[in-house]
Amino acid sequence: MTDSDIAPPAVDTGRPHPARVYDWWLGGKDNYPVDEELARRILASDPTVLRGARANRRFMQRAVRTIAREGTRQFLDIGTGIPTEPNLHQVAQGVAAESRVVYADNDPIVLRHAEALLRGTAEGSTAYVHADVRDVDTLLGRAAESLDLDRPVALSLVALTHYLDDDPDGDDVYGLLRRYTAALAPGSHLILSQVTADLSPGAVGQAAEHFRRGGTPFHPRSLVAFSRFFDGLELLGPGVIPVHGWRPDPEDVAAQAEGIVPVYAGVARKP
Repeated sequence: MTDSDIAPPAVDTGRPHPARVYDWWLGGKDNYPVDEELARRILASDPTVLRGARANRRFMQRAVRTIAREGTRQFLDIGTGIPTEPNLHQVAQGVAAESRVVYADNDPIVLRHAEALLRGTAEGSTAYVHADVRDVDTLLGRAAESLDLDRPVALSLVALTHYLDDDPDGDDVYGLLRRYTAALAPGSHLILSQVTADLSPGAVGQAAEHFRRGGTPFHPRSLVAFSRFFDGLELLGPGVIPVHGWRPDPEDVAAQAEGIVPVYAGVARKP
């Protein structure tokens, strides 16, 4: 992919962006004062967000490692966020050096950082697509320049779906997920995590309001609503569960003692 393929429009740093807010929570430096301001406001009303950000990263790593060990060699990560090591391609290529990874995001700053910082193995490939998750055809078309969509792909949308509404005349998040999974070959996987108000309704409600006031829609979902994303797919054990509990490593078990993380997670296979 050439530099012109992801050449960004003028960047609006007057509004916070979820990826850069997330970067601040993880201790990154790739954010602006407006992102830090929103991140601090949310943290003040919801102290679980730091645990949630870390738990999401660890879940991504465990899920990718699991799928790579089962033989998948292609990965499409939508809403990748600012690079925070270890990144998805490092996990996948650590299991199988020949793995092919495509990152997609609609924030041009994220893509610039990805292009500069993310380097994969010589045996595999790591590519970057500037596209919006809502533009399914464009995103998949560009991803297909690096991935063979006739073979299984692991599609990850980690901590992304809560920024999308389910209005059929709006984002239509359930319709979007159906279109993505329909385009993937049998044997592909879907990796998802999503903020919920089930486990901490007061704090999550305040965080959602801060996001909305900052110009970012935010849609926490219940267990039933989140589980709908996996309709027609075969959930891997232990199913849909709070994010710490999905096939936890010792680090995750220890982290559970820190308190609640109001995030659901799940991984499913397309039959």
